[in-house]
Amino acid sequence: MSVIGLVATLKVQPEKADEFAKVFGELRAQVKANEKGCLQYDFFKSKSEEGTFIVMEQYATQADLDAHGKTDYFKAAGAKFGSMLAGAPSLVFADKVE
Repeated sequence: MSVIGLVATLKVQPEKADEFAKVFGELRAQVKANEKGCLQYDFFKSKSEEGTFIVMEQYATQADLDAHGKTDYFKAAGAKFGSMLAGAPSLVFADKVE
């Protein structure tokens, strides 16, 4: 089974960017501490598009990705993100090429 990648692009209301980065940083710490099947969970702030964040994730298996979305801390962060986003996230799923 191959590693599963996910790239999420999130448009955040510009005035909420700092709050989003704080909440996402807390989420990232939880993921890193608790999800051994999550191989990468990093986020970046676009230099060219104000209020745009890119999240790069890698999971060892599909089950690891599925488990990530079911965690209490992911659900709690998602609820907070709702008021910060300026639209629906764009998600791209991919299989790692070896």
